[in-house]
Amino acid sequence: MSQLSFKSTPFLLFFLGFYVVLSTPEDPINCSSHNTNCTITNSYGIFPDRSICQAQKVFYPTQEEDLLRVVASATRKGKKMKVATRFSHSIPKWVCPEGHNGWLISTKYLNRVMEIDAEKRTARVQSGVTLKQLMEEAAKAGLALPYTPYWWGLTMGGILGTGAHGSSLRGKGGAVHEQVVEIRIVTPAPSEHGYAKLHILTEEDQHLNAAKVSLGLLGVISQITFKLEPLFKRSITYVKENDSNLENQVITFGQEHEFADIIWYPTQHKAVYRVDDRVPIHTSGNAVYDFIPFRSTPATQLQLLRTTEEAVEFTGDAKGKCLVAKTATNALIATAYGLTNNDLVFSGFPAVGFHNHIQASGSCLGSDRNTKMTTFCPWDSRIKGEFFHQTAFSIGLSVVKNFIEDLKKLVELEPKAFCGIEMHNGILMRYVKGSSAYLGKQEDGVEFDITYYRSRDPMAPRLYEDIFEEIEQIGIFKYGGLPHWGKNRNVAFEGVMNKYKNADKFLKVKDEYDPERLFSSEWSDQVLGLKEGLMVSKDGCALEGLCICSNHNHCAPTKGYFCRPGKVYKKARVCAVSGS
Repeated sequence: MSQLSFKSTPFLLFFLGFYVVLSTPEDPINCSSHNTNCTITNSYGIFPDRSICQAQKVFYPTQEEDLLRVVASATRKGKKMKVATRFSHSIPKWVCPEGHNGWLISTKYLNRVMEIDAEKRTARVQSGVTLKQLMEEAAKAGLALPYTPYWWGLTMGGILGTGAHGSSLRGKGGAVHEQVVEIRIVTPAPSEHGYAKLHILTEEDQHLNAAKVSLGLLGVISQITFKLEPLFKRSITYVKENDSNLENQVITFGQEHEFADIIWYPTQHKAVYRVDDRVPIHTSGNAVYDFIPFRSTPATQLQLLRTTEEAVEFTGDAKGKCLVAKTATNALIATAYGLTNNDLVFSGFPAVGFHNHIQASGSCLGSDRNTKMTTFCPWDSRIKGEFFHQTAFSIGLSVVKNFIEDLKKLVELEPKAFCGIEMHNGILMRYVKGSSAYLGKQEDGVEFDITYYRSRDPMAPRLYEDIFEEIEQIGIFKYGGLPHWGKNRNVAFEGVMNKYKNADKFLKVKDEYDPERLFSSEWSDQVLGLKEGLMVSKDGCALEGLCICSNHNHCAPTKGYFCRPGKVYKKARVCAVSGS
């Protein structure tokens, strides 16, 4: 492998030059009067089915006693409940209570780090504490949470809700929930127990395996205790290679490097390997990772980027899309994706720094300031910026080579199709381990994160619509991929519970903790296979991933898109241009 070479470009200097002023993202909960008559959305401003979720009331507890009171009151009145987080980063509708009269319980102010025990190497936090908070407080005590997602705006309760993870095949793997040693969770209870009950789950309790990835269906997590490690340093080097041998290298590479990941640019036939390992604590270096796509950006720039993407989609300019994608990826590579050697400039590899300075980032989550120009997280729904679908699933190591080979066949057939993915920084490949959680990963594998254009018109197909749908169906159905619980369109969850060997154990705990289904909704029951209706049948449903097409009306026949078999996976049913 050869190290990447880096140089500044005028495009990148323009792109980076405005990261000055930060705007705090909008609260996903909006109420017409004081905490009543509310709506809730996610941080992207829209759910996969474009529905608006409503709630009668929202509560903002600050301590465990408040949670017990709210859950007891709701249980006594038979109210549906859902837990919401500060930034609501999950794409699917896990936060939506059923109907219009449900209650929301926000963890926004359950935001205290309760205790860092340096001797036991543990951290006890309220469920609304963000990953950034925990990283910082642990580091002050000389400790670290070893494996985490790359975005620090997630709350610790939200991370457990969806099984969010980093990238590693070492030890227990990159899932945060594998570092949990205790969960305090409040659930409904019978009247004789005051309508609410606090469960304290430790590693000796089998119910912990249900609570570690709970989808918010068991109750409200109050506090979590994590096992930490002594703070350490890491060394990162990005290496660019031709992707000709990617399928043969993917497993070995993940086994060789503790924090390895790969960014794949299929049209450009490039794979960027992240060589990332621990080094002795005395190793020189103070690297900081401020990932460029997680930085704050001026609204005008975000609008320009979105307008450009819409224009090439509208005109069918695949070549133009590839040009924009190549420019964008070259700009990211030119500055090591935001990695610096000293928090100021990047001067070369390896970049060595303390774990808490490079494990996650998210500098667009700032505070409002009295300045002339306001900047935003790129996906902030208050502006006409990024608007996308995100498909993410893990493929077992035993078949990951075959999956990559199938994608390469699609690239060979339609090379320009993948430019739409490369505009959003390609395919991120992270390593995951089989989990003890009932709804955690079932085996060691590779998680594929794929972000791509979404039209603001639900009836408008995207360029190479059929290829995107086929990628999704190859991963989910041909190779049995496990969807990321916090991402994806509805189609990825079709039949998902059949893929979990302990699904029945999770459902048993769910029934025990919440027998009246107060924390469930019709949508969550559909995902769990308890009700039908997850896949809808209406005009254009396949374009939004709300169904797999079975007739032409599920596509966009008036625009020339019809339901056809896949090009590589013949069992797939995708919306393709007639004659393609």
